[in-house]
Amino acid sequence: MQPNNPIKIFSGTASKYLSEKIAAAYGTELGKVSVLRFSDGEFQPCYEETVRGDFVFIIQSTFAPAENLLELLMMIDAASRASAYKIVAVIPYFGFARQDRKDRPRVSIAAKLMSNLLAAAGVSRVITMDLHADQIQGFFDVPVDHLYASFVFIDYIRKLQLEELVIASPDTGGTKRANSYSKYLDCPMVICHKTRKGANMIGEMTIIGEVKDKNVVLVDDMIDTAGTITTAANLIMDKGAKSVRCVATHPLLTGPAFERIEQSALLEVVVTDSIPLRKPSPKIKVISIADLFADIIKKAYNNQSISSTFLF
Repeated sequence: MQPNNPIKIFSGTASKYLSEKIAAAYGTELGKVSVLRFSDGEFQPCYEETVRGDFVFIIQSTFAPAENLLELLMMIDAASRASAYKIVAVIPYFGFARQDRKDRPRVSIAAKLMSNLLAAAGVSRVITMDLHADQIQGFFDVPVDHLYASFVFIDYIRKLQLEELVIASPDTGGTKRANSYSKYLDCPMVICHKTRKGANMIGEMTIIGEVKDKNVVLVDDMIDTAGTITTAANLIMDKGAKSVRCVATHPLLTGPAFERIEQSALLEVVVTDSIPLRKPSPKIKVISIADLFADIIKKAYNNQSISSTFLF
Protein backbone atom coordinates (compact mmCIF):
# COMPACT_ATOMS: atom_id res chain seq x y z
CA MET A 1 0.00 0.00 0.00
CA GLN A 2 1.40 3.37 -1.02
CA PRO A 3 2.11 5.71 1.91
CA ASN A 4 0.51 9.14 2.18
CA ASN A 5 3.90 10.84 2.30
CA PRO A 6 5.15 12.03 -1.12
CA ILE A 7 8.39 10.61 -2.52
CA LYS A 8 11.28 12.83 -3.56
CA ILE A 9 14.58 11.65 -5.07
CA PHE A 10 17.72 13.77 -4.70
CA SER A 11 21.29 13.30 -5.84
CA GLY A 12 24.69 14.10 -4.47
CA THR A 13 27.14 15.79 -6.82
CA ALA A 14 29.25 12.70 -7.57
CA SER A 15 26.36 10.44 -8.63
CA LYS A 16 24.17 12.84 -10.57
CA TYR A 17 24.93 11.02 -13.85
CA LEU A 18 23.37 7.84 -12.39
CA SER A 19 20.67 9.55 -10.34
CA GLU A 20 19.21 11.18 -13.46
CA LYS A 21 18.83 7.75 -15.07
CA ILE A 22 17.30 6.28 -11.90
CA ALA A 23 14.79 9.13 -11.62
CA ALA A 24 13.87 8.77 -15.30
CA ALA A 25 13.39 5.02 -14.89
CA TYR A 26 11.20 5.68 -11.84
CA GLY A 27 9.14 8.18 -13.84
CA THR A 28 9.98 11.36 -11.98
CA GLU A 29 12.56 14.15 -11.89
CA LEU A 30 15.34 14.74 -9.43
CA GLY A 31 14.63 17.16 -6.61
CA LYS A 32 16.41 20.50 -6.63
CA VAL A 33 19.62 20.74 -4.62
CA SER A 34 22.29 23.44 -4.60
CA VAL A 35 25.77 23.36 -3.11
CA LEU A 36 27.26 26.59 -1.79
CA ARG A 37 31.07 26.46 -1.93
CA PHE A 38 33.33 28.72 0.08
CA SER A 39 36.78 29.82 -1.02
CA ASP A 40 38.51 27.69 1.63
CA GLY A 41 36.94 24.47 0.29
CA GLU A 42 34.05 24.27 2.75
CA PHE A 43 30.68 23.52 1.15
CA GLN A 44 27.02 23.50 2.15
CA PRO A 45 24.33 21.40 0.41
CA CYS A 46 20.85 22.94 0.45
CA TYR A 47 17.45 21.61 -0.66
CA GLU A 48 15.78 24.16 -2.92
CA GLU A 49 12.31 22.74 -2.22
CA THR A 50 10.43 21.59 0.85
CA VAL A 51 10.95 18.04 2.13
CA ARG A 52 8.74 18.34 5.22
CA GLY A 53 6.85 15.07 5.67
CA ASP A 54 8.38 13.59 2.49
CA PHE A 55 9.85 10.15 1.86
CA VAL A 56 13.34 11.27 0.78
CA PHE A 57 15.80 9.12 -1.21
CA ILE A 58 19.35 10.49 -1.51
CA ILE A 59 21.58 8.85 -4.14
CA GLN A 60 25.35 9.09 -3.71
CA SER A 61 28.21 6.60 -4.10
CA THR A 62 30.98 7.17 -1.58
CA PHE A 63 34.06 6.67 -3.75
CA ALA A 64 37.07 8.98 -3.39
CA PRO A 65 37.45 11.80 -2.53
CA ALA A 66 36.02 11.54 0.98
CA GLU A 67 34.12 14.77 0.21
CA ASN A 68 31.50 12.55 -1.49
CA LEU A 69 30.78 10.80 1.81
CA LEU A 70 30.72 14.10 3.69
CA GLU A 71 28.26 15.57 1.19
CA LEU A 72 25.94 12.56 1.65
CA LEU A 73 26.09 12.93 5.44
CA MET A 74 25.31 16.64 5.21
CA MET A 75 22.38 16.01 2.86
CA ILE A 76 20.96 13.43 5.29
CA ASP A 77 21.39 15.88 8.18
CA ALA A 78 19.77 18.70 6.21
CA ALA A 79 16.77 16.52 5.32
CA SER A 80 16.42 15.41 8.94
CA ARG A 81 16.51 19.01 10.19
CA ALA A 82 13.95 19.95 7.51
CA SER A 83 11.50 17.38 8.98
CA ALA A 84 11.58 14.74 6.24
CA TYR A 85 9.39 11.73 7.07
CA LYS A 86 11.94 9.05 6.12
CA ILE A 87 15.47 9.40 4.74
CA VAL A 88 16.89 6.56 2.65
CA ALA A 89 20.54 6.66 1.60
CA VAL A 90 20.95 4.96 -1.79
CA ILE A 91 24.66 4.13 -1.97
CA PRO A 92 25.41 2.11 -5.15
CA TYR A 93 29.08 1.88 -4.13
CA PHE A 94 29.73 1.83 -0.37
CA GLY A 95 33.26 3.14 0.12
CA PHE A 96 35.64 2.12 2.93
CA ALA A 97 34.09 -1.39 2.85
CA ARG A 98 37.50 -3.07 2.58
CA GLN A 99 38.15 -1.98 6.18
CA ASP A 100 35.63 -4.34 7.76
CA ARG A 101 37.88 -5.77 10.51
CA LYS A 102 41.20 -5.24 12.30
CA ASP A 103 43.50 -7.11 9.92
CA ARG A 104 46.56 -5.70 11.69
CA PRO A 105 47.17 -3.81 14.94
CA ARG A 106 46.16 -0.17 15.47
CA VAL A 107 43.89 0.31 12.45
CA SER A 108 40.35 1.60 12.17
CA ILE A 109 37.33 -0.53 11.28
CA ALA A 110 36.25 2.20 8.89
CA ALA A 111 33.19 0.37 7.52
CA LYS A 112 31.70 0.35 11.04
CA LEU A 113 32.57 4.02 11.45
CA MET A 114 30.76 4.81 8.19
CA SER A 115 27.62 3.05 9.45
CA ASN A 116 27.79 5.03 12.71
CA LEU A 117 28.16 8.31 10.83
CA LEU A 118 25.17 7.56 8.59
CA ALA A 119 23.03 6.66 11.61
CA ALA A 120 24.15 9.77 13.51
CA ALA A 121 23.25 11.94 10.52
CA GLY A 122 19.68 10.61 10.67
CA VAL A 123 19.36 7.95 7.96
CA SER A 124 16.30 5.66 8.19
CA ARG A 125 17.43 2.99 5.72
CA VAL A 126 20.34 2.15 3.42
CA ILE A 127 20.18 0.64 -0.06
CA THR A 128 23.52 -0.49 -1.47
CA MET A 129 25.04 -2.99 -3.91
CA ASP A 130 27.72 -5.69 -3.66
CA LEU A 131 29.36 -4.78 -0.38
CA HIS A 132 32.98 -5.92 -0.23
CA ALA A 133 32.01 -8.00 2.82
CA ASP A 134 28.44 -9.17 3.46
CA GLN A 135 28.79 -8.82 7.23
CA ILE A 136 28.91 -5.02 6.91
CA GLN A 137 25.09 -5.16 6.89
CA GLY A 138 25.35 -6.12 10.55
CA PHE A 139 27.25 -2.92 11.35
CA PHE A 140 24.03 -0.93 10.88
CA ASP A 141 21.22 -0.47 13.38
CA VAL A 142 18.86 0.55 10.54
CA PRO A 143 17.56 -1.74 7.76
CA VAL A 144 19.98 -2.41 4.87
CA ASP A 145 18.85 -3.62 1.44
CA HIS A 146 21.90 -5.30 -0.07
CA LEU A 147 21.49 -5.70 -3.83
CA TYR A 148 23.60 -7.83 -6.16
CA ALA A 149 24.86 -6.94 -9.63
CA SER A 150 24.33 -10.60 -10.55
CA PHE A 151 20.81 -9.44 -11.44
CA VAL A 152 22.24 -7.71 -14.54
CA PHE A 153 25.42 -9.77 -15.07
CA ILE A 154 23.72 -13.19 -15.28
CA ASP A 155 21.63 -12.09 -18.27
CA TYR A 156 24.74 -10.76 -19.99
CA ILE A 157 26.71 -13.97 -19.44
CA ARG A 158 23.82 -16.09 -20.74
CA LYS A 159 23.55 -14.00 -23.90
CA LEU A 160 27.21 -14.77 -24.67
CA GLN A 161 26.18 -18.44 -25.08
CA LEU A 162 29.66 -19.63 -24.17
CA GLU A 163 30.44 -23.33 -24.47
CA GLU A 164 32.55 -24.97 -21.75
CA LEU A 165 31.83 -22.06 -19.41
CA VAL A 166 33.79 -21.83 -16.17
CA ILE A 167 33.32 -19.21 -13.44
CA ALA A 168 36.49 -18.05 -11.68
CA SER A 169 37.16 -16.16 -8.48
CA PRO A 170 40.28 -13.94 -8.68
CA ASP A 171 41.02 -14.61 -4.99
CA THR A 172 39.84 -16.80 -2.15
CA GLY A 173 37.81 -13.94 -0.65
CA GLY A 174 35.45 -14.02 -3.63
CA THR A 175 34.83 -17.79 -3.48
CA LYS A 176 31.27 -17.46 -2.15
CA ARG A 177 30.35 -15.01 -4.92
CA ALA A 178 31.85 -17.20 -7.66
CA ASN A 179 30.20 -20.30 -6.22
CA SER A 180 26.81 -18.59 -6.41
CA TYR A 181 27.36 -17.73 -10.08
CA SER A 182 28.51 -21.27 -10.90
CA LYS A 183 25.47 -22.81 -9.20
CA TYR A 184 23.05 -20.46 -10.93
CA LEU A 185 24.66 -21.01 -14.36
CA ASP A 186 25.19 -24.74 -13.68
CA CYS A 187 28.89 -24.70 -14.58
CA PRO A 188 32.22 -25.48 -12.86
CA MET A 189 34.20 -23.01 -10.76
CA VAL A 190 37.91 -22.40 -10.26
CA ILE A 191 39.74 -20.28 -7.67
CA CYS A 192 42.82 -18.12 -8.07
CA HIS A 193 44.87 -18.19 -4.88
CA LYS A 194 47.14 -15.20 -4.34
CA THR A 195 49.54 -13.85 -1.77
CA ARG A 196 50.09 -10.12 -1.26
CA LYS A 197 53.28 -8.17 -0.67
CA GLY A 198 51.24 -5.18 0.46
CA ALA A 199 48.20 -3.06 -0.48
CA ASN A 200 47.61 -3.31 -4.26
CA MET A 201 50.74 -5.48 -4.59
CA ILE A 202 50.49 -9.15 -5.60
CA GLY A 203 53.11 -11.71 -4.62
CA GLU A 204 52.32 -15.09 -6.19
CA MET A 205 49.17 -16.57 -7.75
CA THR A 206 48.10 -20.14 -8.52
CA ILE A 207 44.90 -21.62 -9.99
CA ILE A 208 42.88 -24.26 -8.18
CA GLY A 209 40.84 -26.12 -10.80
CA GLU A 210 40.87 -26.90 -14.53
CA VAL A 211 40.66 -24.14 -17.17
CA LYS A 212 42.22 -25.84 -20.22
CA ASP A 213 39.98 -25.40 -23.31
CA LYS A 214 37.41 -23.50 -21.21
CA ASN A 215 35.76 -20.10 -21.64
CA VAL A 216 36.38 -18.44 -18.29
CA VAL A 217 34.46 -15.57 -16.68
CA LEU A 218 36.09 -13.95 -13.64
CA VAL A 219 33.64 -12.40 -11.17
CA ASP A 220 34.51 -9.76 -8.57
CA ASP A 221 32.90 -6.95 -6.60
CA MET A 222 35.39 -4.24 -7.59
CA ILE A 223 38.43 -3.50 -9.72
CA ASP A 224 40.90 -1.06 -8.20
CA THR A 225 44.36 -1.06 -9.82
CA ALA A 226 43.41 -4.19 -11.86
CA GLY A 227 46.55 -6.01 -10.69
CA THR A 228 44.67 -9.04 -9.35
CA ILE A 229 42.21 -9.40 -12.19
CA THR A 230 44.78 -9.04 -15.00
CA THR A 231 47.29 -11.36 -13.31
CA ALA A 232 44.53 -13.95 -12.94
CA ALA A 233 43.42 -13.51 -16.56
CA ASN A 234 46.94 -13.88 -17.93
CA LEU A 235 47.58 -16.96 -15.79
CA ILE A 236 44.29 -18.52 -16.90
CA MET A 237 45.23 -18.08 -20.57
CA ASP A 238 48.71 -19.48 -19.87
CA LYS A 239 46.97 -22.58 -18.49
CA GLY A 240 45.26 -23.19 -21.85
CA ALA A 241 41.88 -21.45 -21.59
CA LYS A 242 40.05 -20.53 -24.81
CA SER A 243 39.05 -17.09 -23.54
CA VAL A 244 38.81 -15.05 -20.36
CA ARG A 245 36.45 -12.23 -19.45
CA CYS A 246 35.61 -10.37 -16.26
CA VAL A 247 32.43 -9.01 -14.69
CA ALA A 248 32.91 -6.65 -11.75
CA THR A 249 30.40 -4.37 -10.07
CA HIS A 250 32.42 -1.31 -9.08
CA PRO A 251 34.98 0.14 -11.56
CA LEU A 252 37.33 2.07 -9.28
CA LEU A 253 40.06 1.71 -11.93
CA THR A 254 42.81 3.73 -10.28
CA GLY A 255 46.49 4.10 -11.11
CA PRO A 256 47.60 1.84 -14.00
CA ALA A 257 44.26 -0.02 -14.19
CA PHE A 258 43.31 1.00 -17.74
CA GLU A 259 46.76 0.21 -19.13
CA ARG A 260 46.85 -3.16 -17.37
CA ILE A 261 43.43 -4.13 -18.72
CA GLU A 262 44.22 -3.08 -22.27
CA GLN A 263 47.54 -4.98 -22.23
CA SER A 264 46.10 -8.10 -20.58
CA ALA A 265 44.59 -11.30 -21.97
CA LEU A 266 41.09 -10.15 -21.00
CA LEU A 267 38.68 -10.06 -23.96
CA GLU A 268 36.41 -7.64 -22.11
CA VAL A 269 35.62 -6.25 -18.69
CA VAL A 270 31.94 -5.70 -17.90
CA VAL A 271 31.13 -3.27 -15.09
CA THR A 272 28.18 -1.26 -13.78
CA ASP A 273 27.77 2.51 -13.60
CA SER A 274 27.87 2.57 -9.77
CA ILE A 275 31.02 4.65 -10.27
CA PRO A 276 31.64 6.81 -13.37
CA LEU A 277 34.43 5.64 -15.68
CA ARG A 278 37.37 8.03 -15.66
CA LYS A 279 37.82 7.47 -19.40
CA PRO A 280 36.50 5.10 -22.09
CA SER A 281 38.31 1.89 -22.99
CA PRO A 282 37.72 -0.49 -25.92
CA LYS A 283 37.80 -3.45 -23.52
CA ILE A 284 35.41 -2.04 -20.90
CA LYS A 285 31.62 -2.34 -21.26
CA VAL A 286 29.25 -0.57 -18.86
CA ILE A 287 25.85 -2.00 -17.95
CA SER A 288 23.52 0.42 -16.17
CA ILE A 289 21.94 -0.45 -12.82
CA ALA A 290 19.48 2.47 -13.04
CA ASP A 291 16.41 0.31 -13.78
CA LEU A 292 17.25 -2.03 -10.90
CA PHE A 293 17.63 0.79 -8.38
CA ALA A 294 14.50 2.53 -9.64
CA ASP A 295 12.55 -0.69 -9.09
CA ILE A 296 13.98 -1.14 -5.57
CA ILE A 297 13.20 2.49 -4.65
CA LYS A 298 9.62 1.99 -5.86
CA LYS A 299 9.25 -1.21 -3.80
CA ALA A 300 10.82 0.35 -0.72
CA TYR A 301 8.48 3.33 -0.99
CA ASN A 302 5.42 1.09 -1.39
CA ASN A 303 6.48 -1.30 1.40
CA GLN A 304 6.74 -4.22 -1.05
CA SER A 305 9.06 -7.21 -0.81
CA ILE A 306 12.29 -6.92 -2.76
CA SER A 307 13.46 -10.53 -2.33
CA SER A 308 12.21 -11.45 -5.82
CA THR A 309 14.83 -9.04 -7.19
CA PHE A 310 17.73 -11.09 -5.82
CA LEU A 311 19.16 -13.89 -7.90
CA PHE A 312 21.43 -14.84 -4.98
